[in-house]
Amino acid sequence: MRFTDLIERQLDLFEREQRGLIEDCIAAERAYNRAERAEAEQRYGDYVDLVETGTEVLADLRDNFASTLDEDAADEYEQAFNRAVLRRFRRFALEIEDR
Repeated sequence: MRFTDLIERQLDLFEREQRGLIEDCIAAERAYNRAERAEAEQRYGDYVDLVETGTEVLADLRDNFASTLDEDAADEYEQAFNRAVLRRFRRFALEIEDR
């Protein structure tokens, strides 16, 4: 695939620049999993908010680059990017196609 190396570099950059967000997602998921029933809904909401933030950052990264390509190349790149996110950052992949 012609965009594989580029996408891997972009995801490496995301991982470096968003390390804190990724760690916050992991911590929020753990807090949700350990939460008592009464606070589980709030903990889950906290986790979802963080995941949405990560998804938006990735979608912006994808969309900014895709905007420099012609329509066919942009479609190919977006699909490849979304698949790579699914493999590498599964928690952020669930809604990335909707963004």
